[in-house]
Amino acid sequence: MSLFLDAARWFTDPAHYQGSDAIQTRVLEHLGMSGLAVLVAIVLALPIGLFLGHDGRFGFVAVSVANVGRALPSLALLALALIVALPLGLGLGFWPTVVALIPLAIPPILTNAYVAVRNVDRDVVEAARGVGLGEADVLRSIELPLALPLVIAGVRTAAVNVVATTTLGAIVASGGLGRYIVDGFALQEYDRLFAGALLVAALAILVEAGLDAFEKAAISPGIRGPQTAL
Repeated sequence: MSLFLDAARWFTDPAHYQGSDAIQTRVLEHLGMSGLAVLVAIVLALPIGLFLGHDGRFGFVAVSVANVGRALPSLALLALALIVALPLGLGLGFWPTVVALIPLAIPPILTNAYVAVRNVDRDVVEAARGVGLGEADVLRSIELPLALPLVIAGVRTAAVNVVATTTLGAIVASGGLGRYIVDGFALQEYDRLFAGALLVAALAILVEAGLDAFEKAAISPGIRGPQTAL
């Protein structure tokens, strides 16, 4: 209980809303790194997943390779990204963190896109081909709309995972909410550490809720059902 009270006092201190270490500044930094990593992962993984799901060949191999990102420890990815970033003059902090987060975001996006398209009723697809639609039109007009709920579920899972893991970037001098946790631990300021952990958890919950609301607004109830990321 004492830790919660200390964190509450920390949140009510006006000093924590001013300057470069202000809460709002750290939240924006955190969202910037997370958002860029997820955006790059979408650009890389979504077209591949959709195409492989439509084509049906080599999908299992591609998904298996992508899922290697799930098996690699986040700290190991961060170390590898740092090794790559420093010789390129990208420095510490922002870019190594973003590069390390991309492999974490790719697997749920690619896997869900592939499975979503493969699960579209084949009779519907064949009927579309039968009326003269080309392969690109079948994917764009038939398969993608029906696959969209599961695709968005994959993006939502990737975003929540990335928001939570971005915290580790503070180890390599990035900004974001991880600064409160790393600095709080280093300085033995446990109110700051606990407040940082609460902020990360709250941000992850808000991101998931926001994407869930977007899905409900963007997708017709007729094709929306219980969707989970794979």
